[in-house]
Amino acid sequence: MKKIFIDGSEGTTGLRIFERFEGRDDIEILKIPSELRKDAVEVRKYINASDITFLCLPDAAAREAVAMVENNKTIIIDTSTAHRTEPGWAYGYPELSKAHRDAIRTGKRIAVPGCYATGFITIAYPMVADGMLPKDYPVAAFAMSGYSGAGKKTIAVYEAENRDEELDAPREYALSQNHKHLKEMQAITGLERMPLFSPLICDYYSGMIVTLQFYTELLRNKPTPEQVHAMFTKYYEGEQFVRVMPFGKETDYNGFLAGNTCSGWDGIELYVTGNVDRMLVSTRFDNLGKGASGAAIQCLNIILGCEENKGLVL
Repeated sequence: MKKIFIDGSEGTTGLRIFERFEGRDDIEILKIPSELRKDAVEVRKYINASDITFLCLPDAAAREAVAMVENNKTIIIDTSTAHRTEPGWAYGYPELSKAHRDAIRTGKRIAVPGCYATGFITIAYPMVADGMLPKDYPVAAFAMSGYSGAGKKTIAVYEAENRDEELDAPREYALSQNHKHLKEMQAITGLERMPLFSPLICDYYSGMIVTLQFYTELLRNKPTPEQVHAMFTKYYEGEQFVRVMPFGKETDYNGFLAGNTCSGWDGIELYVTGNVDRMLVSTRFDNLGKGASGAAIQCLNIILGCEENKGLVL
């Protein structure tokens, strides 16, 4: 039985990871007393006593926690931004390639993808790998997310009884084009240009849509939406967490894609829409599921050699 420690267990991601362990008999949770969770000496003891430690911390604290590892046994699964593009860290998105899945299975340091980055990379990585998307393409993306992705302080603001009325409407942010996920989006996909990215935070708890926009004439061989859909279907064939939705499926929703539909689910949907000149590719998922804690648990399951969906909702 593997010993698991969650450093940062009282945050949104940490709590969701803990919830997903309910009923599992193949792990033992090491629970640090609440009053000691910020005591560096005690945290060090728990990290080194564990077989696997989840880090659900701010970036600086995650780096400090990794430095506390004193053995060659403890595996780190980090949900922060700190190590996603660092050498020696496996990127925790197994569906991207066999090499990604193998690196997670055999690695000691695994970085869980960011939520927006998950939606973006699900689309851009296969397109670049196929050669359909030139690496120098000026990719533009927009996204919407429930407010839970912004952490406990923002959740409290949105759920306050006498909140500001501007929170009733979607709010665009990251206007400086310096969102923390951009580095990851570019590095993992191999794009030569930093993407343009416009995210929105919306008045619902969880769920996310990320959409990339393309002029088909700037893609290799000017593919039709149907051809792009066929490429994604083949690329993700057999992957239970990534569902390429039937072509034209959005018509079942009267041409709308709602951001909160996948809340509580741990997979990700992919839609190809548009026309022969201009095309949209969208991913829809739970920012707290495949975009955070669900992805972290999937990585754990790969390491343990059990079913990848164990403890998850698909």
